[in-house]
Amino acid sequence: MFNKIKNLKIVKTLSEQISPKLRWLNFANKNIDKSSPDYVRMISGVDELKSSADERKLEAMVRQQLKEEFPNIENSKSYELLVDAVIHNYKKKQLQAMDENIS
Repeated sequence: MFNKIKNLKIVKTLSEQISPKLRWLNFANKNIDKSSPDYVRMISGVDELKSSADERKLEAMVRQQLKEEFPNIENSKSYELLVDAVIHNYKKKQLQAMDENIS
């Protein structure tokens, strides 16, 4: 019986229209930091921002490249610092290239 009601067009329409409002009310009742991923998830219904996903992919590529070029480097104490430095340099060069294109 419940499945028949769930498939009705009016029920589907109402759930699609009410869903953003319910997400907003649910968020409004909680005091979540607006810069957190939880805020984005509650308001938009999107689990992850594209920029966050791109950054994770970049980090995975850097880690893979370092492991290929330097075997067993992931066991060194400075491995995380090296990964952070490579990603920082990559982003810095990317921003410089964007500035040159704008100018």
